[in-house]
Amino acid sequence: MLRGVPYGTVEGGRPLELDLWLPASAARPAPVVLFAHGGGWRRGRRDDMGVHTRRWTPTPFERIAAAGFAVAAADYRLSGEAAFPAQLDDLRTALHWLGVRAAQLGIAAERTLAWGESAGGHLAALLALTHRDPPLAGAVVWYAPADLTTARPPFDPAEPATPEGLLLSAAPATSPARARAASPLHQVHADAPPFLLVHGEQDRLVSVSHSRDLAAALRKAGAPAELRTVPGADHGWHGLGDAGVAEIFAASLEFAATTLRI
Repeated sequence: MLRGVPYGTVEGGRPLELDLWLPASAARPAPVVLFAHGGGWRRGRRDDMGVHTRRWTPTPFERIAAAGFAVAAADYRLSGEAAFPAQLDDLRTALHWLGVRAAQLGIAAERTLAWGESAGGHLAALLALTHRDPPLAGAVVWYAPADLTTARPPFDPAEPATPEGLLLSAAPATSPARARAASPLHQVHADAPPFLLVHGEQDRLVSVSHSRDLAAALRKAGAPAELRTVPGADHGWHGLGDAGVAEIFAASLEFAATTLRI
């Protein structure tokens, strides 16, 4: 495992870093999972997949690597430092860094799946829908905002002090073009890669309607999308026991393995 590897720099020379887990052995270059953390675009750690996985041994990232993937968990600029699309640009830079070093690392960067939770799921979805050189192979999106243009309680697009407003540095309703650009729902196209969307039915922070509507839009466009709604689950899988969270993780890992042909 390589920790704190600089993959880019931002204004002022501050490095952006990623952690990289490589499979112990591989007969061919390993496909890649690029992970984006949650935290409302305002906080969070690159190596955190959510409160329910923090005490896992092995860690979720070690488990993904043990399944034959390379896993890159990347920092991105938070909304207190830079407005959208800086966060997406940073993840694109991480993809480029991985691609340039693919032979050295023994990875197949052209077979990359984006995986994220909450705000990181939003970025993973956007990356999968908009990155074209090369296109991503798929996306695993946990309980993420998909639409920054429409009121979905508790989100109000007229309010500048929401996490979404802070991300855009403006109330989404006052910056409709940027809100659409930051909304996976409005970036859907027929050539989108396969998506797995997983969302708690009792999510009080990000309405499950985000994932339902994104899945419906992908299917309408002719793109493959699998939607799993989880009864009894609030945001961050609160309300679920350990077994329920482990089942969601296993299903997500199976989707990644099928999509990336492991």
